Amino acid sequence: MYPALPNHLTWARIIAIPIFIGIFYLPDAWIDAQQKNLLSTVLFVGAALTDLLDGYIARRYQLTTPFGAFLDPVADKLIVAAALILLVELDRVGAVIAVIIIGREITISALREWMAKVGSSGSVAVSMIGKVKTAAQMTAIPMLLFHAPLFGIDVHRVGTWLIYLAAVLTLWSMVYYLRRAQPAAAKPGAG
Repeated sequence: MYPALPNHLTWARIIAIPIFIGIFYLPDAWIDAQQKNLLSTVLFVGAALTDLLDGYIARRYQLTTPFGAFLDPVADKLIVAAALILLVELDRVGAVIAVIIIGREITISALREWMAKVGSSGSVAVSMIGKVKTAAQMTAIPMLLFHAPLFGIDVHRVGTWLIYLAAVLTLWSMVYYLRRAQPAAAKPGAG
């Protein structure tokens, strides 16, 4: 197994971001709106699958590295933030929803970094709420990108409900993590 493969897959997700966004700036004469939606959906889903794949390969073949452990969540947050900002621009997601989700990601990332610094990173490990939030979010975004009926299902409507669910779970999980971190924050000299 190629030792750097998991990190290369992570870098591929980051490199995909400008391509993913650039699709919507291609002239309509080259590619119509629904083709742009389909292509961006496929690219986003492909990026999400590489996230699963790089984690599996790194754990399965013991190729985890400190840099990979840092880069993987950064890549995830970047592509989700890019997709949400794009969906706001396309008027498919409200700005408030995007701010809630992106703001939570920044807050919890900073919290995890601080908790690691004070030696309490275990108390802000990924929770089930966070996993369900991520599943809702990663299902909603492709649906909102696709933005058309599929097999008689109003994919956009389902995606909208899922992104609302993700926003609620985002707030819930943020409160959960902040409460878990409170004992460490209350210790003398923690600030």
